[in-house]
Amino acid sequence: MTQLPTPRPGPEAAVEFVAANLAHLVGDDVAGSPSIRGGQAAADAALDGYSVTGYARRRNEVYPASRRGASRLSPYIRHGLLTLPEVWRHVTGGPERDVDTFQQELLWQEYARHWYARLGTATAVGTKAELAAVGPGEWERDLPCLDLVVGELERDGWLVNQTRMWLASHWTIRTGGRWQDGEDHFFRHLLDGSRAANRLGWQWTTGVGSSKPYGFSRWQVEKRAPGLCADCPHRHRCPIEDWPDEPERLPVDQPAALRTDPDPEATAGPPTPVGAGLGEIVWLTAESLGRDDPALATDVDRPAVFVFDEPLLARLQLSAKRLVFLTETLAELALDRPLELHLGRPTEVLGGRPLAATVAPVPGFRRRAAQLDVVEQHPWPWLVRPFGGSVASFSAWRRGATRHMSLPR
Repeated sequence: MTQLPTPRPGPEAAVEFVAANLAHLVGDDVAGSPSIRGGQAAADAALDGYSVTGYARRRNEVYPASRRGASRLSPYIRHGLLTLPEVWRHVTGGPERDVDTFQQELLWQEYARHWYARLGTATAVGTKAELAAVGPGEWERDLPCLDLVVGELERDGWLVNQTRMWLASHWTIRTGGRWQDGEDHFFRHLLDGSRAANRLGWQWTTGVGSSKPYGFSRWQVEKRAPGLCADCPHRHRCPIEDWPDEPERLPVDQPAALRTDPDPEATAGPPTPVGAGLGEIVWLTAESLGRDDPALATDVDRPAVFVFDEPLLARLQLSAKRLVFLTETLAELALDRPLELHLGRPTEVLGGRPLAATVAPVPGFRRRAAQLDVVEQHPWPWLVRPFGGSVASFSAWRRGATRHMSLPR
């Protein structure tokens, strides 16, 4: 294990830090996203500058970019720089239709977290069905519609939801690839990449976690990206002209936890702080790097530690832009308090130290925390605290969530 230097603030310094210390762990050239900055200041500016007006009408628009209504807040939400309750409150008071549509998307994010917190690694296979892989899975870059969005994925690390469905459907439903391989590619590149939202999206789109797959065809391109087809070299013999054939769905043994949670309190984590003040140092995870992380906010002078998990990163081979985003965020945190950065195995780096931490709703946190001395635990800032009802579908979960929400609806 290696203690790393504290990176200087700013995107260029973050790129230099990754190149010097983490380049052996990434799957591409070291560069940051040209369009999305890391850090709390960038997150606050993105939220302050966002207006929900027009969201319902424009949220699915793709091209040109000026037509889009998506917020681009998801990278900051994914890493805890913005919380779902905070974003929910920000849009409250806007046009009713836009607010309802936007808050519905926030509930999808919360649903994904409940689904993953409960099922964990079981989500690596279809929860309702599975598909036979019959092809390589691919995105033909000579089609402008695919070239545009694959370019955004691999260059910027962000996509509107509509094009995430395009790529997932094309990879799996039309070209027969394994959805897990496509999901891995998304996870490597997306700045908001999480196994919760990413796997849920792929399962829903491909039909292995829903009742029917989503079909991608020329109709969606002409509706959501007018003008792309006009310059396509295949416009007169379009290979995606027709709706793709539905693949054969193979039955699976559905996890019993889809329908009910035998221990919702364990899934949710503590409702109030446990052992407040006992931790000597705050253990930060990639799930919660915001200024208002509950464990950080309890004591503004207490030092913090973050570990770049070397074995995990070596296996994942993430895009460098994801690590640049994290590094820029950590550099900003280091301006306000002592911060240790390490490269190695978290259990080896942190072993024997009395830790304070915010309980993250992911299996990796639970697995590592069980091997560490986390003497002080802080609750995750849920939008809807897990309640044990069905997560077999969003609609089933939403009915239960409505009864448990304390925020204005």
